[in-house]
Amino acid sequence: MVGILLLTHAPLGQAFIAAAAHVFRGPTERVEAIDVAADEDTHAVNIRAREAIARLDDGDGVLVITDIKGGTPSNCCNSLAIAGHVEVIAGISLPMLLRAITYRRDTLDVVVEMALAGAQNGAVRVDNRIRVGPG
Repeated sequence: MVGILLLTHAPLGQAFIAAAAHVFRGPTERVEAIDVAADEDTHAVNIRAREAIARLDDGDGVLVITDIKGGTPSNCCNSLAIAGHVEVIAGISLPMLLRAITYRRDTLDVVVEMALAGAQNGAVRVDNRIRVGPG
């Protein structure tokens, strides 16, 4: 099973895990979050991330999801990506995370593609405006 690590600005990661637990009606195994504080040392974050990856990886790999490409948490991920073992994607959303959790019994590549599809398909305009006029 693919492990999932959320590496985000504080307190987003823990909030996403709580939201996923709400949707799935309980905690999800092998999903962790590292919430990065504004003044936290990037080297220390990278060490914490590597330790979390080691805990989460049972041989199927780990998907690291961060919030904003170019932000401190994302920059800490630059040295974590190892093809076939650790993949990193940015732009976390709840649909992305739910898809990743749902498909994580598949290969790491499939989990990445399904997570990205969840993010793309999950962003839609909700049009509840009352239409006034003929017909």
